[in-house]
Amino acid sequence: MNAALAKARAYGVPVSFADLGTWGEGELRSEYDPLACEIRINAGYAQALHPSQLGTFVTLAIGHELYHHREHIGEIPAIADRAERERAATGYALALLHESA
Repeated sequence: MNAALAKARAYGVPVSFADLGTWGEGELRSEYDPLACEIRINAGYAQALHPSQLGTFVTLAIGHELYHHREHIGEIPAIADRAERERAATGYALALLHESA
């Protein structure tokens, strides 16, 4: 099983595809909802990808949002600087991608 999906399952965090709409000038690829403890992946973005890209995209999206879940539950400290926090989330996602390879 994909490492990111396995970790989401272990944490009890459901993952779903949803219409996340648009988000300013950037693309919202996924989001973590701390109230529902749920990860939502942008269905529109996923549908636009070539099938060969979908697995990597989903792994990275889940991994990134799992980092934020881990912050939310206090497993790891939240980094005050937003840019640094997002880089850390991306690094965690990349590590899970390599585990899945």
